[in-house]
Amino acid sequence: MISRAEPAPYFVAVVGGTGSGKSTVAERIVAAMPVGSVSVIAHDNYYRPRPDLTFEERELLNFDHPDALDNRLLIEHLDALRAGAAVEVPLYDFATHLRLGTTECVPPTRVVIVEGILLLVDPELRARLDLKLYVDTDADVRVLRRLRRDMETRGRSLEQVRKQYYETVRPMHLQFVEPSKRYADVVIPEGGHNDVAMSLVVSRLQQLLGS
Repeated sequence: MISRAEPAPYFVAVVGGTGSGKSTVAERIVAAMPVGSVSVIAHDNYYRPRPDLTFEERELLNFDHPDALDNRLLIEHLDALRAGAAVEVPLYDFATHLRLGTTECVPPTRVVIVEGILLLVDPELRARLDLKLYVDTDADVRVLRRLRRDMETRGRSLEQVRKQYYETVRPMHLQFVEPSKRYADVVIPEGGHNDVAMSLVVSRLQQLLGS
């Protein structure tokens, strides 16, 4: 636990549709800040575990709906970090749609980045985020990035990716993700490739650490 004299963590949300470049934005922030001053939490690791279902049944779940995520646990973790305590973040296996048996210890660093597509949908969760960044990237770019990621790192076939995109990813983006952009403090077109926007965000955070 950090000393009471230390400032509470400053929570930065990096939000945007699938394949928008959220991870690139987070990586550029981490690279520009002093070593050890930034931690990153992925909202994806908070998918609800459903060991009661078979693999085939889990394959049919809508992972792009807000109800698929355990926001209550994430809120508890953010509150603990703000109070100065480290937290054990669950790790999620996208191949089996289950949580792994291990966790990742995340310390209460000065800046904590929380990355995910649905962070701004839940009012309780949104209220805990100090700086809300929305990464706004064209749909055709996003779908190509998702296709490559799911096939290369998550063991999905082209047909599986196509089916999921049209049945859940795209409808949920239009229903939940895109409308949540209204809650963002900063909208970053093209994400980490937008040098002007990234410079402004990094400068703000560096100023925060300097103070």
